[in-house]
Amino acid sequence: MASISAQAHFMLGLRTGVSNNLNFVDEHTLVYATGSSCVCLNRVQRSQRFFPGSEKSSSVRAMAVSASRRFLAVSECGESACVTVFDLQHEQGRKKKHLSAGDIHAQEFVCVAFSHDSKYLIGQTGAPEWMLVFWLWEKNKVLASMKTTTSSNPVNQVSFSPHSNTQLCVSGSGVFKLLRLSEGVLKQTSTAKVENLNLLCHAWVSDDRLIAGTDTGRLLVSESGDIRREIRMTSREEQSQTDRQVKVMRLKEAEALEGLSSCPITAVLSYSKGFVCSTGPGTACLFEKMEQDSYRRSREIQIPPDPQGDLLTPADGQEIHSMCMSPAEETLAISTTRGQLLSVIVSAADMNKEQQLHFDFVCQPFHSSPITGLSVCFRKPLVATCSLDRSVHIWNYETKELDLSKQFQEEAHSVALHPTGLFVLVGFSDKLRLMNLLVDDIRVFQEFTVRSCRECAFSHGGHMFAAVSGNMIHVYSFISCENVLNLKGHSGKVRSIEWSLDDSRLVSCGMDGAVYEWNTRTGKRESESVLESCSFTGVAFSLDYKSALAVGSDLTLKEIQDGQVLREVPADQDAHTALAVSHSGRVVFTGTSSGAIRAIKYPLPSQRDWFQQRAHSGTITKMVITYDDQFLLSVSEDNCLLVSKIIDKDGRGLKSNRQIVHAEEILVTKAELEEKNQSMMELKMRLEELQMEHEYRLRLKDVNYNEKIKELSDKFQKEIKSLKTTQQAMTVEMETCKRDGEKNSADLAKTHVKQLKDLERSFNQKLILEHEKFQDLQENLQKMEEDYQKQLRSVEEGKMQALAEAAHTHEEKLQEKTQLLAQSQKEAELKISVLNEVIKQMEEDEELKLNAVQIKYEKKLQFEKQINLNLKRETDSMKYEMKCLEAKVRDQSADMYRLQRERQDLLDLIPALEGDIKELNMQIWGHRQTIENKDITMSDLKEKIQQLEKLKFIYEFQLNEFKKQTETQKEEIKEQREMTMKLKDDLQQTDKSNTQLKISNSDLSLKVKAKDKESFKNLQKVKHLELRLSRIYSDLHTCVGYIQDPRKLKDAIKMMYAHHVPEPGSVERDNDDVEEEDDEDEALKTLTDQRDQLEKTVDSLKRKLDKSDAEHSKVYEKMKKEKATMLTANNQLLKELFLIRTQVKDYKNELSWLNWSRKCRPQHPRTEEDVQKSAKQRSQLSESTTAVLPKLDLQRNQLTLK
Repeated sequence: MASISAQAHFMLGLRTGVSNNLNFVDEHTLVYATGSSCVCLNRVQRSQRFFPGSEKSSSVRAMAVSASRRFLAVSECGESACVTVFDLQHEQGRKKKHLSAGDIHAQEFVCVAFSHDSKYLIGQTGAPEWMLVFWLWEKNKVLASMKTTTSSNPVNQVSFSPHSNTQLCVSGSGVFKLLRLSEGVLKQTSTAKVENLNLLCHAWVSDDRLIAGTDTGRLLVSESGDIRREIRMTSREEQSQTDRQVKVMRLKEAEALEGLSSCPITAVLSYSKGFVCSTGPGTACLFEKMEQDSYRRSREIQIPPDPQGDLLTPADGQEIHSMCMSPAEETLAISTTRGQLLSVIVSAADMNKEQQLHFDFVCQPFHSSPITGLSVCFRKPLVATCSLDRSVHIWNYETKELDLSKQFQEEAHSVALHPTGLFVLVGFSDKLRLMNLLVDDIRVFQEFTVRSCRECAFSHGGHMFAAVSGNMIHVYSFISCENVLNLKGHSGKVRSIEWSLDDSRLVSCGMDGAVYEWNTRTGKRESESVLESCSFTGVAFSLDYKSALAVGSDLTLKEIQDGQVLREVPADQDAHTALAVSHSGRVVFTGTSSGAIRAIKYPLPSQRDWFQQRAHSGTITKMVITYDDQFLLSVSEDNCLLVSKIIDKDGRGLKSNRQIVHAEEILVTKAELEEKNQSMMELKMRLEELQMEHEYRLRLKDVNYNEKIKELSDKFQKEIKSLKTTQQAMTVEMETCKRDGEKNSADLAKTHVKQLKDLERSFNQKLILEHEKFQDLQENLQKMEEDYQKQLRSVEEGKMQALAEAAHTHEEKLQEKTQLLAQSQKEAELKISVLNEVIKQMEEDEELKLNAVQIKYEKKLQFEKQINLNLKRETDSMKYEMKCLEAKVRDQSADMYRLQRERQDLLDLIPALEGDIKELNMQIWGHRQTIENKDITMSDLKEKIQQLEKLKFIYEFQLNEFKKQTETQKEEIKEQREMTMKLKDDLQQTDKSNTQLKISNSDLSLKVKAKDKESFKNLQKVKHLELRLSRIYSDLHTCVGYIQDPRKLKDAIKMMYAHHVPEPGSVERDNDDVEEEDDEDEALKTLTDQRDQLEKTVDSLKRKLDKSDAEHSKVYEKMKKEKATMLTANNQLLKELFLIRTQVKDYKNELSWLNWSRKCRPQHPRTEEDVQKSAKQRSQLSESTTAVLPKLDLQRNQLTLK
């Protein structure tokens, strides 16, 4: 694993195509989808928190935030669909749960939603199943599932009721269902006839009412699952904006008016005052609830046009994709189909109803199409990006802000920042433009005729820049803007270039599988490496600039040095598309086709050893590392720019050896500077005038304030005196009240004591009386008992029953008496308690009265004290102000004296100025006459302008027609260009074949010339032999004349022998032998030369075979076979050469034998048969040599071709 990695720091861009891709977490924090993850953006602190996706997933498909704004659900695409729930309140975005569809096979959830209590979660799978899954997500339990629709009718949105966690709604194309969970099963509670409607969105307004938007611009109201009404707006010009009422009509009436609005309603959002919906490209409307069945269209909010181009105009079809409202319902935020984040303050819409409202960017505008170019500079923390949306953006990666942006008419394919950060080079489809980076604009400085420039780069010194056009690299001088070099060599399109640190070399790679290293001083190629099976997409120098690193379509990272591959790092199924080498040389970052960033340590390992991080959701197109090795910048086809922080294994940033001090200089044009200076002068003049006016007003105010101060001081002094008198009176009254209260309290206390004593006396007397009664009754009872006992004793025997009855009666009476006595005791106790309570109440009432009076007068006292304190403070402040005013009066008196002196000086200047005024009046009179003449000419010019406008309208109409014609002609020209390109390719192929034929033709002509020379030599030899034979014949003829005379015949034959047969040491014999030996040597030399050439070619082939890669084993086998065939052919040729040499030796032996026979038999003449045999042998020898030579030439040509 690499010890250095890249950690996501900030991402600029928005991921489109994600359902509900924008939500509020709090008033200042938004969560949205970008790249391969979700981002939580704090708008105040400009910081981001990342919620990364899982490694197995490919991209984010849908999002949902709970009603408590604590949990975030993210749906991810992959081999199997899944939903991940994050905790938003956790600092690092901890994963809570990982939910799956269970046994249902699905690749994605197209939309998800939380219940209002955040306990349940629903997810709608995509085609072809279209299953709705209901989770108890905290326990990762699937409660129910249901098939909602078919593939022909896709679902666009699902949602919970805001008042019930078991009721939900599903809407889509021809689908509108209300479902309820009961007994673990989802049941449909209502059916609506919406077969002909495509419902794009919906929102709950109340318990049983929903508002849904269609693709035809209709707002439908559903009550209890049945669509019964439609909301339409009366947008006539006669009605005012305040009287715009939203009419609620029946569906039958709405169908009659169908077709009036064709703009789709893509988003609906409900809030406490009503709801918000999109009503067209770049437009949203606020609706306020008036009554139970009516709404009022209160405001319309639009996306403003871009002042520098047509980036954000409603005509571009920038539709609203998603909407969300802040928790306090103060801010409305939207996301658009072009990847932009905008917001508006809704409270301002309620306050400023007459002012037109516009959306503002949440942070800055993003790219809306794939980003094709990326570049950084040395002197400033700037990064430049260009995109297919025809825009160029200049970002500051330290402050995370957009410094400059401009819209162009052509697509931008490449961009390069000058090392100073003051200039930018942009490659368009028609031209290459060098532009200045001004304060608030990007202005074109120079244009170059380089078409479809897909790659451009400044040198490290900034004095040169290179631009790619097809398969050619153009090098220009930045100072003179002249074409210095044209580097040709690639047969395919060049995909990447990079300069060396000293700007003496340039490395390039292309789709033809070639990696070339160029010398920028001579324009020659220093090294090359060609792999026809690979299409390279990125190349970079290593730290020591001795080798180059390249990535391509063969899924490997290669390190190439001197045309040879030193190391390779194989990849998995994702191909490397871009790379960047750190300036410390410790790590290499690569981007893949799946959007992942890999950190590979350097020197490169032999195995797959890297740290991978998911960053983008599309193919990474460019990667750059800042010069201080702190940030890694990457762009992708998902329209996003990612700023990653490079950290070590401990999480700390890298320490760079370079100390880079960023410059703060900017470019300003002379005209703008003059305008600003002029505006500053005007503002200074205006400031001086305002100062004079301000001083004059201050003087007036001083006079007025002095008068007011005098009045107020007199008034306050009078009030102080009156307040002092009232205070004294109040103190006297307070003392009297205190005395009266004390007297009253003493009197009340005395009366209470007297009343208590009287009550005690009366109750004591009553108690004594009752006690006396009780004693009398006891005495009576005793007497009665004695009487009864006497009677009992007397009548015990006869009257037992009467006695019992009497006893019973007496007992009853006794009980009654005791009860009466108890009641009297209780009454006495009650009266005593009542008396005590009355006494307590009286005391409490008196105390409350006393406290109320005391509190009343204390409050009055505190109030008076506060008034006195305030008056003291005011008097102190007035005294301080008086002192300040006195100082100001002194200063003003000094100023008055100074102004009087200036006034005297000005009065002295008045006569001279009056003369100047007269002269100026004369000039004004002359100017008035000229102005009148100019007015007459202006009226004439206005008439001419009107005529010219008419002509302009006619010419514009003709221009449009010509443009239409030129468009057709352009298409024809494109077709013809394609035909010419094809013909050029054919011509190149024919030229190559012609050159090959010419080479073979020249070789054949050389062979023919050699053969002609040999044949000419042979003819000369034959002629020489024929002359010698004719001489011999003539000498023999003369000798035949002496046949009768033997001596003369002998002498004649000797003479003929001496004349025609030279001696062994003679010159003629030596010349003949030398000629024969020369012929043999020439034949041997040719054969040896050919053999040497064959051996050299074989050696060169061996070297080339040694240089080829291990992957080309098939090519090795072919070459081995060809080598074997060549060796066999060579052996055959050697055998043939050996046979020829044996034949030559035989011929030499025959010649020596003939010479010997001539010596031994001088009388025997040479016959014609012998001559014919020798000629045949020579012809056979020449034929054999001629048969061997073309074979050798053919073998040599084959070897050279291979």
